[in-house]
Amino acid sequence: MPLHAAHTFAIFADSPRLVHGCFHRHDGISPAPFNSLNISLGVGDDPDNVHHNRSLVKRALGCETLVSTRQVHGNRVAVVREMAEDQELDGYDALITDRPGLALLIQQADCQAVLLHDPQRKVVANIHCGWQGSVANIIGTTIRQMADSFLSDPAHIKAAISPALGPCCGEFIHYEKELPAAFHRFGLSANHFDFPAISTMQLLEAGLAADHIEVAGICTKCNDDWFSFRRNRHTGRSCSTIGLMP
Repeated sequence: MPLHAAHTFAIFADSPRLVHGCFHRHDGISPAPFNSLNISLGVGDDPDNVHHNRSLVKRALGCETLVSTRQVHGNRVAVVREMAEDQELDGYDALITDRPGLALLIQQADCQAVLLHDPQRKVVANIHCGWQGSVANIIGTTIRQMADSFLSDPAHIKAAISPALGPCCGEFIHYEKELPAAFHRFGLSANHFDFPAISTMQLLEAGLAADHIEVAGICTKCNDDWFSFRRNRHTGRSCSTIGLMP
């Protein structure tokens, strides 16, 4: 059977040229512990398996090219202008493009992907946002870059937060050292934090409207359909993708 995205967002349903989706761990060819739709070249899986799995994702989206990045939990943003073939850039944690036929891919095993679409300027972005990215406010940095490079008005941007580590499992024992004081109000019992809520706050602070934000609300550690570093240290990576079609 052909591969389909496991989760899509209603917030993007009225954008016919937009393709997107969050892909879980199933329906690929990688063996355990990467079973089976591992899309990461950096976890020890056979690269041939990874390239095949990425081709399945590309076919499911109907896109010509996939651009990904070797994520480093930083706040660097790449503006992708032209890519004739699939590429994985080095050292970025967010990608932006206005090029049709090109999809942006973020790799995940508990971190959030934050998908952005500006339907007015016809621009998309994809952000890898773990707790370090949240501390660095890579969300705000990416939205500012969309404004600088493509004249995006944050009020027009729509955002979706992918399946990720939920508040049920987002335990940070050393939060007083790791997290800024502004995050502490998102703390729950037993040192657990709601990072999708933190990302929502940062989207609102960047100028997005509350009704332009959708949260998947799926915890990747609780739900075995998704790769989780917290649950299985040696594991593969799922992906979230977004792109524009011609």
